[in-house]
Amino acid sequence: MDLFQQTSYSEQGIPVYTSSAPLAVRMRPTSVAEVVGQSHLLEPASPLRRLLEPQGSAGQVSSIIFYGPPGTGKTTLAYLVATASQRNFVEVSAVSAGVKEVRAVIKEAREQLRATGKQTVLFVDEVHRFSKSQQDALLPAVENSWVILVAATTENPAFSIVSPLLSRSLLLTLNPLTKQDVIELSRRALLDKRGLDGKVTASEEVLGSLADLGGADARKTLTLLEAAAEGALAQNRSAISIDDVSLAADAAVVKYDRDDHYDVISAFIKSMRGSDVDATLHYLARMIEGGEDPRFIARRIMICASEDVGMADPKALEVAVAAAQAVQMVGMPEGRIILAQAAIAVATAPKSNASYLGIEAAIKDVRAGKSDGVPAPLRDSHYPGASKLGVSGYKYAHDYPHHIVKQTYLPASLVGTQYYHPSDNGYEETVSKRLRGIRTILANGKDEQK
Repeated sequence: MDLFQQTSYSEQGIPVYTSSAPLAVRMRPTSVAEVVGQSHLLEPASPLRRLLEPQGSAGQVSSIIFYGPPGTGKTTLAYLVATASQRNFVEVSAVSAGVKEVRAVIKEAREQLRATGKQTVLFVDEVHRFSKSQQDALLPAVENSWVILVAATTENPAFSIVSPLLSRSLLLTLNPLTKQDVIELSRRALLDKRGLDGKVTASEEVLGSLADLGGADARKTLTLLEAAAEGALAQNRSAISIDDVSLAADAAVVKYDRDDHYDVISAFIKSMRGSDVDATLHYLARMIEGGEDPRFIARRIMICASEDVGMADPKALEVAVAAAQAVQMVGMPEGRIILAQAAIAVATAPKSNASYLGIEAAIKDVRAGKSDGVPAPLRDSHYPGASKLGVSGYKYAHDYPHHIVKQTYLPASLVGTQYYHPSDNGYEETVSKRLRGIRTILANGKDEQK
């Protein structure tokens, strides 16, 4: 649907949408009072509040980057900045604009500022899609206040925005809308003249279902509401039903972008580590439905099986490795069952990070330079003349009781160092008892344990 054919523009350059525009667009707030869910950004004297004051009445204002999930009001707040402050407004989409277009906008804004003293709000939607050179092109205008940049991104700015631009702007984080926020927006759309104007009604159950399907995304929820309303009206009904909602949304589209990739996999690993099997399955389902590579998921399960379960249940790693191989052979969607089995095995296994801590401690010593010569008896002796170089004296463990013999294995500077400290969880309790006997023999030449 081409919105440009459905819009006119205010004096500031703000789009004014006609009745044929989508419901989510028509219901875009036209005042701060209509904004839902972002009260933390609209406190008196806050940077955003100052931007919403008429130009010249609130002193110097900074450029702003809005960061938050889709449908939380980033574009709306950008429009309100321009309309409430009576500044000029220019919108650029990072999807289609290049450096040439950006520089042209900045040049015009600079000329306007010089001629009239009126600032321009430059709104860049999806700024994370700009390349580094495109973002760099914004720097002079931001630094010299030729424009007030208001940029919106759904991706973590630390990863997607160049540091110079980020440091010259205020970063404002929009919170996900709550279910009640989204329900309130739907109620408003049902009655508002800009919206459905009372032509249809919806029960609390229907509103709740719409909110669940739309998640924290107001735009998606209102799009579903409009489709469900059209379905009801097409059948000469004024009440939207659950079936209308179901038909409007064949399946809820799972939000899963780059930030979700990092956050959800982190939650998945921490849930397995924390032995919460239900949370483990929830995050696994989100990754599967979000299109995450099953091989990546399998690798994370294998790592967790070793790092967080370790010797408390050595078989957990065997299950994880087998699952990774099985997923490659079977593929998806059946592979989801195999991944679930492996994740459950790791989540419910006894836990120990002793193996992880042991290798980390050993690496720390090596990096600190504690890696002097290998003891002579342990050096390679499979070459003529080895004995003349002092490579002798090795004691073959299988010739001694318990197949253990006292001799120096660690380099001289590390003799007596213990890296591995087994827990008393699961199988590692057995390992711990056996290790005490081993270390006694290695230190004293005999097993003194009773």
